[in-house]
Amino acid sequence: MNELHLETSPYLLQHANNPVHWKAWNEKSLAEAQQTQKLIIISIGYSACHWCHVMEHESFENEEVAEVMNAHFVNIKIDREERPDIDAVYMKAVQIMTGQGGWPMNVVALPDGRPVWGGTYFRKNDWINALEKLQELYTQNPNTLFEYAEKLHNGLQSLSIIQTHETPTFNNNHLEQLIEKWQKSFDWEFGGMARAPKFMMPTNYEFLLRYGHQTRNQTLLDFVDLTLTKMAHGGLFDTVGGGFSRYAVDMKWHVPHFEKMGYDNGQLVSLYANAYKRSRNPLYREVIEKTLLFIEKEWLTAEGSFYSALDADSLNAEHKLEEGAFYVWTIPELQALLSEDFDLFSTVFNINSFSHWEHGNYVLIQNQSLEEIAQNQNISLETLIQKKQNWEQQLYAQREQRSKPRLDDKCLTSWNAMILKGFADAFKALGEKKYLDIALQNADFIIKKMWNPEGNLYRTYKNGQATINGYLEDYAHVISAFITLYEASLQETWLHHAKQLTDYCFDFFYDEKAQFFYFTSKKDDPLITTYFEVEDNVIPAANSIMAENLFKLSIYFNNVYYESVSRQMTRNILPTIDYPSAFSNWLNVFLNFSEQNKELAICGHNAFEYLTKLNSMYLPNILLAAGTEKSKLPFLENRFSETETLFYLCKNKTCDIPTTDFEEIMFKITSES
Repeated sequence: MNELHLETSPYLLQHANNPVHWKAWNEKSLAEAQQTQKLIIISIGYSACHWCHVMEHESFENEEVAEVMNAHFVNIKIDREERPDIDAVYMKAVQIMTGQGGWPMNVVALPDGRPVWGGTYFRKNDWINALEKLQELYTQNPNTLFEYAEKLHNGLQSLSIIQTHETPTFNNNHLEQLIEKWQKSFDWEFGGMARAPKFMMPTNYEFLLRYGHQTRNQTLLDFVDLTLTKMAHGGLFDTVGGGFSRYAVDMKWHVPHFEKMGYDNGQLVSLYANAYKRSRNPLYREVIEKTLLFIEKEWLTAEGSFYSALDADSLNAEHKLEEGAFYVWTIPELQALLSEDFDLFSTVFNINSFSHWEHGNYVLIQNQSLEEIAQNQNISLETLIQKKQNWEQQLYAQREQRSKPRLDDKCLTSWNAMILKGFADAFKALGEKKYLDIALQNADFIIKKMWNPEGNLYRTYKNGQATINGYLEDYAHVISAFITLYEASLQETWLHHAKQLTDYCFDFFYDEKAQFFYFTSKKDDPLITTYFEVEDNVIPAANSIMAENLFKLSIYFNNVYYESVSRQMTRNILPTIDYPSAFSNWLNVFLNFSEQNKELAICGHNAFEYLTKLNSMYLPNILLAAGTEKSKLPFLENRFSETETLFYLCKNKTCDIPTTDFEEIMFKITSES
């Protein structure tokens, strides 16, 4: 029978009424496979995945398909967002077998879990035929599958081995060469990489922004600004209701896969906050404010947690699930809503062939700035800005009457931490206290609900219950968020929480031989191979985030061991880099060890006032600490003055003579950065 009704994951519950006898991944299911010696079907997806829904409807809701699956296989359904460890291992296997990956991901494995076949989306007949042939082969010539499984398993294990490098083999010249190679892929018309589909990859632009700033490379800065502007103007960004979709299927950021994910939006708020601090571009501020308002309205819970995602699909006018139905517009709808303003609206949002998607539906997209349009239309910029705001309010009110996309209402620790960091970074950039309050509220939720008294974090939370032992991703992002929260609030307790979680990671995740952290805790049952997450993707690698955390904490706590581990992790990765977009957060960590990096301690009763000024500036190579009273934090200890505010500018563990002259400090950190 189908056992998914016992689960809490929205994705698993979506399959609870399938005729397939689905089981969750657990000891009982795996033991059944061993006892019956049946092949295992491992099917992995997530609630906002459009093609997952398509395959469910075509195959998993079909009695003929279910009959084949139930007769010969142990069928296990997995929510990749709950179990990123399982997803990572089997995704690597599918990539080895087919050269590509994606979701839904479907793998057939031996009873011991070793994969023998797999792929992504399959049409009904192809799926049935493949399963029948695999079962026939398993029955008549099982050694063929065993031999293949062994070879594939050996390949997976070899990929988990990372070479160590005791001496530095990477320098600024190597970095410049990587940047030159990377630039050949830049799309100078629409920003991003010159290919489709287009993913936003926030870490890439965080690095390029920082590197361009520190090297005064205007070409890179222009490219980042082009990309962020085109993303904000594209259909990828929901200008009506706020928030970004997961990716665009085309080159111009126009038509998205319409699902909205927590991890994208949290990271993008941080990215736009940093870009705003450098440029003061009002468009970036608008993106921050709209996105955070969207998160607050749609995902923030009464407990202070954030939900995970909104589906791409929603009910259309015919009450059938359709991708993008909630977001798109027809010309008659717009004409009825906007009346005499329709023509001007059409000029701003390209209600023409440029923004047409399909079947008479339009996805709003700008390809001119409001300044250009106002000049061409002979109206004032202020009038056009006000009109645009009014239009968006009208469209929002109309859209709220539609059937909303389905909500994934589980709360994931790492995704909550990324959103928390986004709110904290927005507070630093804009000074809006509400953002800090929400960040603190979420941090309190993580401590009270997701942090076990035994020291470990949980992965997921729903219906008042935290479950699944956390992964390195969860620890890395919570630590990073807590460090950012300290930078925003000066509450040292967040640094101490970050250090406590870091020390837990050394106890239960660190492999001294590999010199990296496992993705899965040593407390958890092992999978078919160990997994060290080192490649930065849409979400940066957990190990690169840990390397960044260790660098910062090594300074705050004067911890030489933290620094040495961070250096060694970075030293191991950098010489292996061929294409920088897959390691951009590692490159960001590398910049921390450059001669341009400095630390600034501000000590005195007015420290927070000065910190607020500095937080509003783009200073990626300056690590800030401040105290409004005496502190036991090693970096601040014995530096407080009751009578004046002192500034200590430090580099390579050596500090200048403290000064009370803020302008002098500003000159030093801005002229040398």
